[in-house]
Amino acid sequence: MQDYELVWRQMKAFTLTRNAATPDELWQVEHPPVYTLGVSAKVEHLPRADNGIALIKTDRGGQITYHGPGQIVIYTLLDLRRRNVGVRTLVRKLERAVIELLRDYRVDSNAREDAPGVYVAGAKVAALGLRIRNGCCYHGLSLNVDMDLTPFSIINPCGYPGLEVTQLRALGVSDSAVLIADKLLDKLGVELGP
Repeated sequence: MQDYELVWRQMKAFTLTRNAATPDELWQVEHPPVYTLGVSAKVEHLPRADNGIALIKTDRGGQITYHGPGQIVIYTLLDLRRRNVGVRTLVRKLERAVIELLRDYRVDSNAREDAPGVYVAGAKVAALGLRIRNGCCYHGLSLNVDMDLTPFSIINPCGYPGLEVTQLRALGVSDSAVLIADKLLDKLGVELGP
């Protein structure tokens, strides 16, 4: 469990100080309750009520999302130039890792061209948001495992009014967040390579 702003500053510092020889890293965390606003965030998507949850404007792509306990967050600190991977390809690789993880749990899921993330029967289970700086990326993906989804109900998740949000627990997955995170990291390793 790590404070969002602290991890964000650390990711940004890591990315700004890395060089061509710096190894890529994946950071796995959970955050205390927080709303984060991407660079495209619009006022109509913000919380429609004050529930005491902090609202932080960040430098990742996308709109607004919620992070909280019971959600796995994986930050992808990657040198895209060295990997010869574009942003769209990276997004698809991250989505595929989640889709493959869910397939192992016999949960049918899909990605959408018009809205990055992973969906189960139209409800979003995983969100993506990235920042590219000097050919390197940071931020990453979040996967809802076993959390209070109520804070999503007063925002337009990822900028989509009425978008339903779900979690693995509601889909019949009973493994712990720790075990699921380990499995997701393995899937990301396959998708991203060495």
